[in-house]
Amino acid sequence: MLEQLKQWDRELFIYLNGLGIESYDNFWITVTTIQNWIPLYVTFFILYFVAFHWKKALFTSLFILATALSTYGFTNVVKNFFLRLRPNNQPEIADIIRILQTPDNYSFFSGHSAVSTAAALFFILSLKDKYPWIWVVLIWPLMFMLSRIYVGVHYPGDVLVGAAVGIIFAITFFILYQRSGKRFI
Repeated sequence: MLEQLKQWDRELFIYLNGLGIESYDNFWITVTTIQNWIPLYVTFFILYFVAFHWKKALFTSLFILATALSTYGFTNVVKNFFLRLRPNNQPEIADIIRILQTPDNYSFFSGHSAVSTAAALFFILSLKDKYPWIWVVLIWPLMFMLSRIYVGVHYPGDVLVGAAVGIIFAITFFILYQRSGKRFI
């Protein structure tokens, strides 16, 4: 059964990756580059300081950082346990897929997907009462997930599991934030 799932994942990846259009390559490379999202990260922290008094804003900022860093650490532990090669490093499909990036670490599961989902969801949960429009932030992890398939470095299963892990970490850290925040703020 696991082999069948891997086969479907590979076939879906080849199909989705093959939908890429060369004239959009620079756009998706820009989207998948973490540093290009720094203005969004800064905006997150500014919105905390606009929405809350400085103590709560600082406390909340530390929690979102803890959420992101914990998710990132867990992702790397899992990647080094499963050792699944990225699509761009698979010799049997490398000639038939579009490869726009060539990282050489492991694929399962997507760190971009996990961390961006965890941070976005924690951000949304912590600000939904202040900003009803905040759900639009989900565009960020969705764009990240699509970009990872487009540039040829993750299978669809990698990004979906990454998103699920991100959701779990966000909810767990948000519950911890709510419980500890009652004592400190």
